[in-house]
Order: sequence, then structure tokens, then C-alpha cells
Amino acid sequence: MAGAELPSGAAPRNPGPGSPPPARPVLLRGTDRAALAVALVDRLRRAGLSTGLTETGDFVHAIEVSPPLSVTTLYWTARIALVRRRPDLAVFDEVFAAVFADAPPLPLTRQAGNTPARRDDVHVPVPADTQPPADGGGLPWATLPPAVAPADPTDATLHTPERRPSALAALAELPFEDLDAAQTELLGEALRATLTRWPTRRTRRHAADPAGRRIALRPTIARARRTAWEPVALVRERPVRRPRRAVLLCDVSESMRAQATAYLHLMRAFTLVADAEVFAFATTLTRLTPTLRHASAAEAIARAGALVTDRFGGTKIATNLAAVLDSHHGNTLRGALVIVASDGWDSDPPTRMEAAMSRLRRRAHRILWLNPRASAPGFAPTVAGMAAALPYCDRLLPAATFHDLTRAAHLLQHLNTPAPRR
Repeated sequence: MAGAELPSGAAPRNPGPGSPPPARPVLLRGTDRAALAVALVDRLRRAGLSTGLTETGDFVHAIEVSPPLSVTTLYWTARIALVRRRPDLAVFDEVFAAVFADAPPLPLTRQAGNTPARRDDVHVPVPADTQPPADGGGLPWATLPPAVAPADPTDATLHTPERRPSALAALAELPFEDLDAAQTELLGEALRATLTRWPTRRTRRHAADPAGRRIALRPTIARARRTAWEPVALVRERPVRRPRRAVLLCDVSESMRAQATAYLHLMRAFTLVADAEVFAFATTLTRLTPTLRHASAAEAIARAGALVTDRFGGTKIATNLAAVLDSHHGNTLRGALVIVASDGWDSDPPTRMEAAMSRLRRRAHRILWLNPRASAPGFAPTVAGMAAALPYCDRLLPAATFHDLTRAAHLLQHLNTPAPRR
């Protein structure tokens, strides 16, 4: 019948194509959502959950944009908005179950002043869920299913730090031959972390600096044009400093078998921090700079070892030093810090070593020699090659452990003083 009214709660059997869809019941109809959120957050904070204003605002905005249709929808909306850490899920589930299982009176929307709420502004009771309760404290949901339950805290498979600083310090005192590959790599990364700065050199360029000692003539004269050519405002400048270049040569012959891998880790640290040039030598010379720049330390050392074809063979230190000086990399030695890591055993005659070191001394800023035998009690550089090279070296440093390498790295970081006259 046209114009007839449907019974309360009934829906038309055949709605027309233009008629709106039937309204679905909303769980929080007539409820002050902000007051509900604040009350729930207050319960959570009293239970120990760290929930702040940001989470509360997110929860209010979420239930305003998408009003929940059931307790399950409200649960997931509140959980996503209010819980930030996985350990807080148990506290949230307990509080939420206590609030909505006991059905406490929710705050209702009030009119201005003391006017009571209208009859239609009442809380719609939440119907009981007809599904059988699952494992979760009587709720139809579970915080963590059995497949992803947290592991037993007493499980022995928990990952703990492999080495503490004290353990690293103990390993750094061991000789290189007593360390395995994993320990050597670990100490190599720790050595790289110690290189936080690098010595600099003075260049010919200058930069404006109010505290500079030198007066920049051109900028000062340019400003004097505004004051009738009177230099009222003086522009000062200072010399620009650049990181000093470093060149490292590592002995990988048979007598250096135990130290070669550790020295390559030292060379890699200088390559990454100081952009150094690295060469390995035995009977021939091999450039390792591009290889040691690999992100993985193990991969870099493995590739470097495969690239050196004459590894663990004879030694020709003087020949390889002359090869570096005569190559197109010889200009990198000018004003550079040169580090030679070798025990000094050389098959070349001492006169050739003396000639090569004399040429190297005239180009380099400093020459440091790392010798693994220098830390032994009663050591004396009596080997012919070492004795010929020693007068041209600024320092002869022991390098039998990673602790010695770390001390050498600290020494190199503070070499900003001019080279001594000879």
C-alpha cells in the first residue's frame, strides 16, 4: 500500500535501485568517542602501558573515520592505534577484556550545561558473541597464535654478542698465528673503527677566515672601492688543509705468512678511511686498492689473496720499491705517509735497498716501517735489508699483535708536525 509505514525495525523486501542501503547498527552510537578513548587510555596507563597523546589522537581519529560495527572491530582499531610494542599486547588484551566483558557504563554525549542526554543518546549494549571462546582469556581472538608464540626465554639458541670489549682487548694481545679467520676479521673491523681522523697537509689554496693571520689582498682592495680606496675592512684568510695521502706496502712472502692477513685488514682500514694506495709484494708488485674497497671485509681479503699470484714466495723488497717509484703511481708518494709492513728479509743486495729507500725518502713526508719481529725481547735490526732501510725511516714500530697495529694507527692519526730535518 502506497504511503504505508513499515513496522519498527523492518526493512523493505525489494528496495528500489535508487533507495539507500539499510543502516547497519553502530557499536558506539551516541557515545562521546573522545571521552571513551581517554577513559580506555587511562585504564591502559594505570595497567603499565606507555600510551601518550599521539596514540590517543590516532585512536579517536580512527573510530571517527571508520566507526566500529562490533567488539572485534573496536579491538583491532584500538590495538593498532594504541599499542606500539609487542610486549604490551598482553597488558592491552587484559585491560580490553576487563572493560568490555564487565560492560562498564561508557561516557555519554551531554548537551550544553546540565541538560540530560536525550533518550536516543544512550549506549547500545554490545551483544554477546555467539562464537565459542578461543584461547585468549574468553575473547573470540588470540593475541599470538601458537605458530608465532614467543620463544622460551631460557632457550639456548638466543643470539648474544659474540665478543665484549674486554674479550676483544684480550684477543688483540694474541699473536696473529693464534687467531682464526673469524677473530681476525672481528679485530680488523675494530681496528677500522679506531681510525676516526687522519692527518692533514697545508695546500697552496686559501679560504676566507676572520681569525686568519694573512690579509687577502684582492678582497680587501675590492672592498676599499666603497670607502674611497681606504682599506677600512680587512679580509683575512687561512690556508686550506687537505687529508694527507697515504701509501702502504705489505709484504706477503713466506716469512710473513702469519701476519699477511692481519696486515691486509690494516691496509683495508686505511683504504676506506684515508683513501690510501695499497700494494702487496713478494717477488712482484700487485696493486690492491680497488680490491680492498669492497664492503665485506672477508670478501675483500679473499679477493686480495687470490689476486696476489706470488703470495708466500720469495721477497724482493728493493726491487718492488723501485717499481713503485718508477711507475705512474710514483707521484702519489710525493708528500705522502708511506707505511712498509715487512720483517726486512730481502733477497736483493743491501746497496739496492739503500738506493731505493734514498729515493723514497726524498719524495715521502714520513716513512714508517712495521716489523713483526721488533716486539721480541732483545731485537736488533741486524738483517741486511732492514739495516740498510732503517736510516731512512722515521719510525720502526712493532706489529706482532692487533694491539700493536692499533697503536700504530693512533700514531699515524697525529702526524701533523713537519718532517724533521736530516
